[in-house]
Amino acid sequence: MSSPAFADGDPVPVQLTCDGDEVSPPLAWSAPTAADVAAWAVVVDDPDAPGGTFTHWVLLDVPAATSSFATGEVPDGAAQADNSAGGAGWTGPCPPSGTHHYRFTVYGLSAPTGLGDGASLDDALSAVGDAAVAEGTLVGSYRRR
Repeated sequence: MSSPAFADGDPVPVQLTCDGDEVSPPLAWSAPTAADVAAWAVVVDDPDAPGGTFTHWVLLDVPAATSSFATGEVPDGAAQADNSAGGAGWTGPCPPSGTHHYRFTVYGLSAPTGLGDGASLDDALSAVGDAAVAEGTLVGSYRRR
């Protein structure tokens, strides 16, 4: 998993956060050679959130032929599940204090989840966990000024 917007371990650009345009980042990944991937899922979460892990984005059933997408884009055929803020779609980093770390994880799925836009966060994460055959992670950080 990678992003042309930031490198692993580097800060997430302000444009992607609540202090900027709050648009989803451009992401790219490479397919594993040992796994049969029928679809992809992307989960972005913040393990440093005060109330426990906060999930910022769940993108489901990205077509298997997809290996990247642009800033603010949702690939054709993909669905966005609800996040911890209670809505479907991207909620940018917006830590209340200190530096938080944001895990951008792509999962190779053995089969599409079949869930649609607005699926519950619990159902989406469970379906991704059940179907995951590969994963890759990119970590960015953000601290509000």
